[in-house]
Amino acid sequence: MAEISELGEFGLIDRITEQFPLRNESSVYGVGDDAAILHYGDKDVLVTTDLLLEGIHFDLRYVPLKHLGYKSAIVNFSDVYAMGGVPKQITVSLGVSSRFTVENIETLYEGIRTACEMYGVDLVGGDTSASVTGLVISVTCIGECEKGQAIRRDGAKPTDIICVSGDLGAAFMGLQLLERENRVSASAGKDFQPDFSGKEYILERQLKPEARRDIIEGLRKEGIRPTSMMDVSDGLSSELLHICKKSGVGCRVYEDRIPIDYQTALMAEELNMSLITAAMNGGEDYELLFTVPLTEHDRIENVKGIKMIGYVTAPELGCAMITRDGQEFPLKAQGWNAFTEKSQ
Repeated sequence: MAEISELGEFGLIDRITEQFPLRNESSVYGVGDDAAILHYGDKDVLVTTDLLLEGIHFDLRYVPLKHLGYKSAIVNFSDVYAMGGVPKQITVSLGVSSRFTVENIETLYEGIRTACEMYGVDLVGGDTSASVTGLVISVTCIGECEKGQAIRRDGAKPTDIICVSGDLGAAFMGLQLLERENRVSASAGKDFQPDFSGKEYILERQLKPEARRDIIEGLRKEGIRPTSMMDVSDGLSSELLHICKKSGVGCRVYEDRIPIDYQTALMAEELNMSLITAAMNGGEDYELLFTVPLTEHDRIENVKGIKMIGYVTAPELGCAMITRDGQEFPLKAQGWNAFTEKSQ
């Protein structure tokens, strides 16, 4: 194992980034100077940044470094897709404590590289620094969309249909599974082997999420432009409230229309947890939540992987979920909040 101090900052950068060839015409010049050079011409540029802190956003006792690298890139790609754009470049900055070796950092970047290769994104820069608080990861993603075509959160209108991709709550249940097995492992000793059989889907949803590029491509193919959109990172309830607040509207969503995977339901039952609470507030699903005009009802059914879960109302009606027995309950943002709750 090589010590990072042996290579130094620039030696480490050279070793890592030589495995990231540029793929996009807009990436004029990447790593190796004071700044990257990008060219977009008549496109709109989209920029998003995420900060991940060890002990707050991830726990390395059960999160492999390669998966962490992959996920740190994907969550940024997801933000760009949620604006109707296409991610093109990322910069990655790390704060690294002395317990990490060069090989550890290479493993982390292997996950980042895999994500970049799968989604056609270029690594064009970043920074590294010493850290006394464990591992810190900051990723900035730059994307593009046609001029004036970025989809924001503030365009929802009364009678619009509320749609969501994929299924919800699986990532949260995957986290509960990992935390449970970690606790058992701590008390059982070195010979303990966690049993994840039959729970592979929820485990992958937590450790290796995907950005929904396929949904954006499907909407474009059908000629559908959402009136508002965002990704589900903090929980469906929280994101619905964000869209409604920004758009100045209310909403109604139906409990029996919330898409939930079978493994998610089984895990909730096993842990004696509320399934609908997990689906509405769990977070980290990175699915797309969006609204479309009522006139798009038939065409939206042609896009695979989308579920219509409710509709937009006038603002004075507020935001509520209609339960299976017809009762209405106000939506509450009970999802992830880094400043009030302990994360993973």
